[in-house]
Amino acid sequence: MEILLKQDVDNLGRAGDIVQVKDGYARNFLIPRGLAMPATKGLRKQARQIKEAAERRRLRELATARDLADRISKTTLVFQARAGESGRLYGSITSAMIADRLSEEVGQEIDRRRIRLEHTLRELGEHEVTIHLAQEIDATFKVIVEAEGELEKDMMTEEELEAAAEEQGVVVEMDEEAKEAELETAETT
Repeated sequence: MEILLKQDVDNLGRAGDIVQVKDGYARNFLIPRGLAMPATKGLRKQARQIKEAAERRRLRELATARDLADRISKTTLVFQARAGESGRLYGSITSAMIADRLSEEVGQEIDRRRIRLEHTLRELGEHEVTIHLAQEIDATFKVIVEAEGELEKDMMTEEELEAAAEEQGVVVEMDEEAKEAELETAETT
């Protein structure tokens, strides 16, 4: 059966192409999904118009994908996760987590299936991640995985750390020099 493709179909053709397919494939899959219609004499004349409209749409989508690729490649995502002393995460950072965070950063919905990860991220450190946006358009961005709580420790002063430890009932052991310095400070006041 000859059909006119209304949209691009992988491994078959582009919108506006007239292609020969098996009857069942056309009747049961392509036509019900609105991807194609039977190629009649009248539609053959419309094929050129459909091709031109599809090409304009394809060019618009490529321009949008290039713009998005530029924004994504300037992005760095930081994740906090629990990790052991060896730097290995207890869980992992998945493509779905990366897609959600990336969507927030660029302000556009990102499909997790477009993110190219060989495996989930299970190590602390900096990782290069690639996302496939359109035909021949990929963007690479950085994902940094830090140990959970690391940022808080760096930002807290020593007094704040001691106060937090006392609130949680943790006894802080001081070395002899620190005890003597504290006693001298207490005696002078």
